[in-house]
Amino acid sequence: MPAIRYGEPLNVLVAAKGHPYLRDPFMAMFDTLPGIACTLVEQPAVQRLMNPDGMRGFDALVLYDMPGLDFAAPERPGYVKPDPAFKDGLLALLDQGKGVVALHHAIAGWPAWPEYAELLGGRFLYRPGPLRGADRPDSGYRHDVAHTVSVVDPTHAVVAGLPASFPLTDEIYLSEVFEDLIYPLLGSDAAFTRDGFYSASLAVNGRMFANDGWAHADGSNLVGWTKKARKSPLVYLQPGDGPTTYDDPNYRRLIENAIRWAASPEALTWARA
Repeated sequence: MPAIRYGEPLNVLVAAKGHPYLRDPFMAMFDTLPGIACTLVEQPAVQRLMNPDGMRGFDALVLYDMPGLDFAAPERPGYVKPDPAFKDGLLALLDQGKGVVALHHAIAGWPAWPEYAELLGGRFLYRPGPLRGADRPDSGYRHDVAHTVSVVDPTHAVVAGLPASFPLTDEIYLSEVFEDLIYPLLGSDAAFTRDGFYSASLAVNGRMFANDGWAHADGSNLVGWTKKARKSPLVYLQPGDGPTTYDDPNYRRLIENAIRWAASPEALTWARA
């Protein structure tokens, strides 16, 4: 895998909101990345930019948003379909080959748009429902889990300069990972079993940190991967819940590597192959 060219200036659009986050600590992380200028635009305004015209001048797109959910709906959460013009624009952007880095809760976005999960390589479900032709339970979450992240493929540019394993304390998910679509980069030593997680559906309906009556099969331990999203290179990194992770030097290196790789000619060539 060709080495990342560090220091080259990049302009990156960062999409956020739809899920609570601490804006200042989050953006402070990007301020430490040398040569990478990040512009934050929140949902829903950022949808106007996620197309070939709106992304002109940007080298990559970072997703830290969670659109398409209405937590005030009678059935919590309600699922909101994306506007057709937005869908067409985003797909045109991916057909153009624009690199994408998706972080943490972005994997829960646009639940009423099945193809979106295919683009990212998985889905966090806030309520039970059909996915890939089968009924699935709602996903699980657990905050402040101390676990060890291990590099699966040390030759990939996204993990360049990282140790073989490193500790993180962060929120982890028991969710759907489409292992048939992804190229694994990072694994976790956490136990991805039902007893170690809480039900997302119970949480959004007023019962935080509960899992009684909730059943979920054992899940994948993969917490980072890359894949082809139409003709674009995409990296998904499951860590990224809050300042403890934002401030971690290994996580910051991972973010810089992911952005630089996604924006590189080598990644574009790989995605188009």
